[in-house]
Amino acid sequence: MNVRVAALLVLGLGIAGCGGKAPPPAPAPLAVDVAAAKRQDISTSVVLDGQIAPVLQSTLSSTQSGTISDVLVNEGDRVHRGQLLAKLDTSLLEAQLQGDVATVQQSQAKLAGSAIAAPISSQQYSSAVTQAGQALQAARNTVAADEAALRNADLVNKSDQQLMKQGYVAQTTAEQARAAYVAAQAALTSARQALPAAEAALQTARTNTGQAGVDQSTIAQNRAALAEAQAGVTLLRTQIAQSSIYAPFDGVVTQRLLDPGAFAGPNQPIVQVSQLDTVYVNANVPDEDLSYVRPGTSVRFTSQSLPGRTFAGTIFDINATPTSGTLSYRARIRQPNTGNVLRGGMLVSVLVQKERHPAAIVVPRTAVFEGDQGSNVYTVVDGKAKMLPVELGLQTDTLAEVRGSGVRPGTVVITTRPDALQDGSVVAVSGAPPAAKTAH
Repeated sequence: MNVRVAALLVLGLGIAGCGGKAPPPAPAPLAVDVAAAKRQDISTSVVLDGQIAPVLQSTLSSTQSGTISDVLVNEGDRVHRGQLLAKLDTSLLEAQLQGDVATVQQSQAKLAGSAIAAPISSQQYSSAVTQAGQALQAARNTVAADEAALRNADLVNKSDQQLMKQGYVAQTTAEQARAAYVAAQAALTSARQALPAAEAALQTARTNTGQAGVDQSTIAQNRAALAEAQAGVTLLRTQIAQSSIYAPFDGVVTQRLLDPGAFAGPNQPIVQVSQLDTVYVNANVPDEDLSYVRPGTSVRFTSQSLPGRTFAGTIFDINATPTSGTLSYRARIRQPNTGNVLRGGMLVSVLVQKERHPAAIVVPRTAVFEGDQGSNVYTVVDGKAKMLPVELGLQTDTLAEVRGSGVRPGTVVITTRPDALQDGSVVAVSGAPPAAKTAH
């Protein structure tokens, strides 16, 4: 029982025993809790929902189809860029490749043969044209010579026939001249008959030179056949290469989806590799909080999966458009992940500071109440409650920044009060009251 209350009760009993009139009983003090105002930093913050995601993550497959012959890694294995992870059975492709390689060799030989023969044939065609032209020229020269010989034989024959009639030439001589004329006619006829044959031979030789173009066309066809065969070899080698799956970056195998003996269709996932040495913390920022979150903003985050751990980081970037169907923007923290304690898919709470006032005077938020004239607190002076007007600053869930001439660091303020508490009410402080400063 409060000492003052006990004394009043004793005094009242004494007066009553003496027969005097008892004064009205004093009001019972109101039980209250108090706390002292403090000077400290106060800040407000917003908590964002987030999730851990690997910086890089690839689900790997092959563009080819076939039976899986090997899967060389298990979940949790660390892998390096370029490391072979799995492969398909390529025995059929390799057999086809051997056949196509043989086809390439045959095409190469055929092309080489046609390329060597073409210049020889072309030279032969040119030589035949030259020889036929020379033969035609010789035939024409023979015709010209025989024509001249015929004219001379005709002149001699006519002259001898005339002279024989006059008795100046013997009949034998005239007959010889006549025979020479007839022979010259026969020679000219034969030479003229040989001329069309020589002309035809030249035309044939010239026509045959067109065969050189046919030979070049054959070379082109053989070259195209070789290119087609080589393309087939390249295609098979590419298909064989695509049947092996390699790690695209250093990371950890996070899923093994198929085992040896399974049939994998084109682009069917086989293994997944994630890079977790550094991770992204993806946080959803509501539109109304976007002004407090920008690249470079310092944040802290925690996860229920890691009790007692708090991580510090900075905002790496913010998406320029909201997430589909929401008014939230994706903000990312690029976070080093020492020991891989942060795992993909882990849920986190990201704490972003909105405002901060250093060295502010703060009281428990329950000490502030709103009256008709604004915000107030109650302090305790000589066992009575005294109302002090204050101006509120930043507020958190538990603390409130107050400004006012009557509240200083150490000022005792009432934190819990009954509805009957008023300015001047007698109060009884629960527990040992702190040293109160008198408010004037």
